Amino acid sequence: MGANRDLLVMFRQNIMSQQDIDRQVTQLHEILFNTERLDNFVKAHEILDLNRYKIVNSSVEIKKMLRQGKDRKPFIFFSNKN
Repeated sequence: MGANRDLLVMFRQNIMSQQDIDRQVTQLHEILFNTERLDNFVKAHEILDLNRYKIVNSSVEIKKMLRQGKDRKPFIFFSNKN
């Protein structure tokens, strides 16, 4: 898992070895890696299409909207189901 990201991690304990810090950061990276997967994102979100007054829950449609990027129409929002 070669992630290219910057993380700012703050610890309450002042006395931690570098090995403990590295282990904590590695575990945090694994959690984020699994959470940020496209399938997990699609499960946790729905689309609010205010142009057509619709809520879209279809995983295929959500992936399609994500791929559109900047070409997406205005007033279409991704909403977290949580």
